Amino acid sequence: MPRAGLDAASVTEAAADLADELGLGQLSMSLVAERLGVKTPSLYKHVDGLASLTHRIAVLGATEVGDRLRDAMQGVSGGEALTAAAQALRRFVKEHPGRYAATTGARPAGPDDPLAPALGRTLTSLEAVLRGYGLDDADRIHALRMLRSVLHGFATLEAADGFQIDTDVDDSFLWLIDFVDGGLRARASS
Repeated sequence: MPRAGLDAASVTEAAADLADELGLGQLSMSLVAERLGVKTPSLYKHVDGLASLTHRIAVLGATEVGDRLRDAMQGVSGGEALTAAAQALRRFVKEHPGRYAATTGARPAGPDDPLAPALGRTLTSLEAVLRGYGLDDADRIHALRMLRSVLHGFATLEAADGFQIDTDVDDSFLWLIDFVDGGLRARASS
C-alpha cells in the first residue's frame, strides 16, 4: 500500500528539488527515497524508475519555464518582450538548473505525453517574441532556433559558472539582448 501523502507528483517534486540542488546527473532513486523518508522500493509504487522520473521532471520543468515566459511577457512586445523572456529564462535556469537540464533534449514518448504541450508553452512564448519583430515566415524558424540557442547557451554557461573573466555578467547579458534585438530589427527591415 502506498504511503499516505506520497504520490507521483510529490515524488516528482522532491526529485526535481534534488536535481536542482545536486545536478540532474547525480539524481538517483535512493536519494529521492532518502529525501522522502521511505525505502527505495516504495517509490516504484508511484514512478516506474529513474528514466520515468526524469521524464516527469522534464514535464514539470518545461511547464514551469513556459509559465514564467508567458507571465513575464504579458503586455509587452518587440525588444521589451525579448528582454522579459530572456531574463525569465535566465532566472529559471539559475534557480532550477536540474529541472531545466531535464528539459534539454527531452522528447515526448507519444501523442498523449504531457511533455509535448509543456515544451510547446516555451516555444509559443518565444514565437510571440519574434512576432513582435514582423519577420518573414521564411525567417521565423531560423530566428526561433537562434533565439533558443543564444538564451540556452548563455544561461547554462552561467549556471555552470562558465564565465570566469572579471567582467560583469549582467552587463554581458544585456549586451547580448541588445545585439539580438538589433539583429532581429535589421533582418525584419531588409
